[in-house]
Amino acid sequence: MKFTVVGAGAMGLRYGVLLQQAGNEVEFVDAWEPHVNKMKEQGGVYVTRDKENRHLVPVKVYTPEEYHNTDSDVVIFFLKQMQFGEMLERCSHFFTDKQYALTGMNGMGHIEKLLKYFKPEKVLAGTALVATILKAPGEVDFVGKPGAGSMNLANYTEKPDEMTHKVVAELEKANINPALTTNFRGTLMAKVVFNSVVNTLCTLFEITMGEYANFEKADELSRALIDEAYDVCERDGVKMLQTREEELATVNYVSKVANPLHYPSMYQDMSKNRPTEVDYINGYLVKLGRKHNYEAKTHAFLTNLVHLAEHTRQERLREK
Repeated sequence: MKFTVVGAGAMGLRYGVLLQQAGNEVEFVDAWEPHVNKMKEQGGVYVTRDKENRHLVPVKVYTPEEYHNTDSDVVIFFLKQMQFGEMLERCSHFFTDKQYALTGMNGMGHIEKLLKYFKPEKVLAGTALVATILKAPGEVDFVGKPGAGSMNLANYTEKPDEMTHKVVAELEKANINPALTTNFRGTLMAKVVFNSVVNTLCTLFEITMGEYANFEKADELSRALIDEAYDVCERDGVKMLQTREEELATVNYVSKVANPLHYPSMYQDMSKNRPTEVDYINGYLVKLGRKHNYEAKTHAFLTNLVHLAEHTRQERLREK
């Protein structure tokens, strides 16, 4: 099978490299020119796993304007929500009506944009529960042992077809551990709720997932955010994949066992003075609640706190 990965950042590289190693043809498209140029210069991307065993993996990488191949079976998208619309437009010349789109992006807002370019029955979306770090241009670190992490995914139409099962089979071969569901919104919202707890709180206090989960009042904080998020989802008719108790257990397992030393992606953005995706995570829950006259006050408070932290960092940079 042939895949084109749009967004050769941390997650895009992890999926693409693993699919390539599983025997698929993979090409990468990215807009960050220093990163693209570095990979071209060194003949690929340097990969480590838990900061060890650094080795070069050959990859084919292009900017959107350089790439004109239209023969991919599946286009995989891993981008920041705020970059997504522009990147879709820049890449639209190599999209065809035969291609499937697969994404595991954080937050919400991307599906509506994807549907402008891909048929609903060809849109697959899910949640990637795995940690990866883009250390520098041309350098990526896979967190966790081979086979670490998992993915839930679903068809937009909630009707898996033959091609969907083929994609899932390739993800299985690549050790990505996919689980196919027939609950599209519930699948996506599970990760939104998870990120609304761990990403946001770890970012605000500049701590790892393990440091957060080991705080004696962590369960109390997590449960308050989970309960409010589930209240929103229930009002919007979303059938969640897990109960509230199971969601809390997932937060604890991923934070304490799977990735205790990991700083979430929102923290990585904040620490590098990049805009965060908080408006597409906690902020999304706030907007969804207001559609039903429900105020997700805790999520609104955290959204504003993240923006205050962003503002403060930018002010300090200007003062230097």
